[in-house]
Amino acid sequence: MNPDHDGDLALVFRREAGRCTATLIRVLGDVDLAEDSVAEAFAVAAERWSVEGVPPNPGGWITTTARNKALDRLRRESSRTSRHAAAQRLQDLRMLDDHEPEPDGLHDLVGVVADDQLRLTFLCCHPALSPDAQVALTLRLLGGLATHEIARSFLVAEDTMAQRIVRAKRKLRDNHASYRIPRHAELPDRLRAVLAAVSLIFNEGHTSTSGDALTRTDLSSEAIRLGRVLVELMPDEPEAAGLLALMLLTDARRPARIAADGSMVRLADQDRSRWDRDQIEEGSALLRTCLRRNQPGPFQIQAAIAAVHAGSADDESTNWPQIVTLYDRLLVHRPTPVVALNRAVAVSRADGPAAGLAVVDALREELAEYQPFHATRADLLARLGVHGESRAAYDEALARTRNTTERAFLHGQRRMLG
Repeated sequence: MNPDHDGDLALVFRREAGRCTATLIRVLGDVDLAEDSVAEAFAVAAERWSVEGVPPNPGGWITTTARNKALDRLRRESSRTSRHAAAQRLQDLRMLDDHEPEPDGLHDLVGVVADDQLRLTFLCCHPALSPDAQVALTLRLLGGLATHEIARSFLVAEDTMAQRIVRAKRKLRDNHASYRIPRHAELPDRLRAVLAAVSLIFNEGHTSTSGDALTRTDLSSEAIRLGRVLVELMPDEPEAAGLLALMLLTDARRPARIAADGSMVRLADQDRSRWDRDQIEEGSALLRTCLRRNQPGPFQIQAAIAAVHAGSADDESTNWPQIVTLYDRLLVHRPTPVVALNRAVAVSRADGPAAGLAVVDALREELAEYQPFHATRADLLARLGVHGESRAAYDEALARTRNTTERAFLHGQRRMLG
């Protein structure tokens, strides 16, 4: 199989797998069958597209092929009566009527929100599941992330995450979880997990865990789209608006994150004239609306941090003490070692690398397997002139880096130490 074909197939998978899975789950009502059928469809695509080329509508091709695979399995495994019912359900895929009314009262809320991906997000965030399982399952089914990518987000072993995902899908099946947008009264209980899942999908799009490209624009764009739908669905929920503001303000930097030669450009060195000013303005306006409600939450605070960067002419003029203060507030809402690590970077800019390194080193036990911990520590040691320890820290970071562009950047930083 030629490399160009491999790249085309991978691109289609990243862009379409979550959508196709969501569509099949709506009709089949079976998470495992939908996911397996989509996987089989991509296996067929790997063989046929290398000869026939990628079809004009690859997402439709995958959905149709997956539908047929599911129908074949149902015919083999079901009784004749059940086969007929299954055939009727699967026939609905040919129409894909996204405007059918919801039977659960959603119309009374904001009108029909016919969005399979949003339905799937709420299904994955069913209250029968633990918060971690909710987010992990959303990343797997909707984001199309590999198990090792999800494990990295949760700082756990890949085998542990695989078991969590299997148990979560089994629990949804055993609880007969419905595939729908929750009623108005149910939304607040589901919202936190939904926002967390959308945020992690965006993060994977912003900096991909593995692969050749630094970013996965399909994922970050899909997360922003879902964020807009959530704001429309819950216009009075400040955290939904806060997440959308955060994603817009962060994504605005994307044009400046890659140099002409394809190398990664860190925030401090980016040409800010290339930042997307329209996205910055939209995100800032959303943030101002949130702040007027005076109901601060973690996504609003992170959006405020992003807004400080967006409003600074360059790295040197950034108000780092203000960012440290915002991270202090964020730690109250989200006291995690990852937030503490991000705060340490701000401390190093406000009070010097030694102050930042002291905070980072205190997190060693909790973040020993977390790549950004070692990359951050390497940078701070280099700034302090401790080149031997910095090189060792870069080696630790490189050992945990699967993204080709990010690896090249870290190698370059290490080489500059001599």
